[in-house]
Amino acid sequence: MKTMSFQASLAAALMLAIAWLASPVSAQTQSPPAPAQSVAQPAQAGPTAVAPGASAPADPAPSASTATAPAAPAAPPAAAISTTAKPDAAAAVAPAMKELSPWVMFMSADVIVKAVMIGLAFASLMTWTVFIAKSIELSVASTKLRSALKKIAEARSLAEAQMALGTKQGILPSFLAAALREARMSAGLSSDAGIKERAASSFSEIVRAEQRRIRIGMGVLATIGSTSPFVGLFGTVWGIMNSFIGISKSQTTNLAVVAPGIAEALLATAIGLVAAIPAVIIYNHFSRVTKGYLELVSRASGAAGRLLSRDLDRSHGSVHSRAAE
Repeated sequence: MKTMSFQASLAAALMLAIAWLASPVSAQTQSPPAPAQSVAQPAQAGPTAVAPGASAPADPAPSASTATAPAAPAAPPAAAISTTAKPDAAAAVAPAMKELSPWVMFMSADVIVKAVMIGLAFASLMTWTVFIAKSIELSVASTKLRSALKKIAEARSLAEAQMALGTKQGILPSFLAAALREARMSAGLSSDAGIKERAASSFSEIVRAEQRRIRIGMGVLATIGSTSPFVGLFGTVWGIMNSFIGISKSQTTNLAVVAPGIAEALLATAIGLVAAIPAVIIYNHFSRVTKGYLELVSRASGAAGRLLSRDLDRSHGSVHSRAAE
């Protein structure tokens, strides 16, 4: 009887030892981040190992406790994973927000919005090209005309004025040539008023032609200044429409998802304003400068008319003196 009880106690001790050795291995394979489980297991197995006279049916109790113990701390690793997943998501969103530069927004925009932006950029380039070209043209024309007016200020006749100007081309030589041509074609006519009227008509045609020439490019500035904001607004409306379509497909209103599309759309309006504002300012500037140049042209027309009137009076005076002789 003693032998059987000794064998039973020995078997129970062996089973407890095997369970004590196996429990840390199972805990490591199931949940590595929980080291407290392997410490708690020997504490429960110690009192059972001190009592050798325990009966065999009591053995499954420690094994059940060791089997259920590792399942309890399964929640903390999930919380740890969720806490680490949030910084990863924030880190994934942050670089995308930092890359919202104008060039990146242009490259990621819709084809229609890209076409609008390219057209507005071309319009802005035309605006500055017209500004540079017209500035040079008006500056050179005004300087030449002022210099020509100074040269003929002391001339007494059309012939002297032409000799003072030489073979230079310009608006004032055109007035002098028209006056001489009318005087030559009207030779033998006694009506000075008719000659002056016909010469004034020729002068008016020259002035209108000069006005048309000097205003070349002004229409382009007016068109760009008046239509560029609306073209940019069209690109913005198209881009926002596509953004709302993308929102409906993704079924999210997160700002990180919505902001890039809206920013790309608003970029078209910004480029439209960049093209329109300088065009309007430059158009108003050239309107003032052109008005000043046309006043110089009127002065040149008046100078040519006065020289023609002197020549006519001088010719009639010589005729009267010959008649008196």
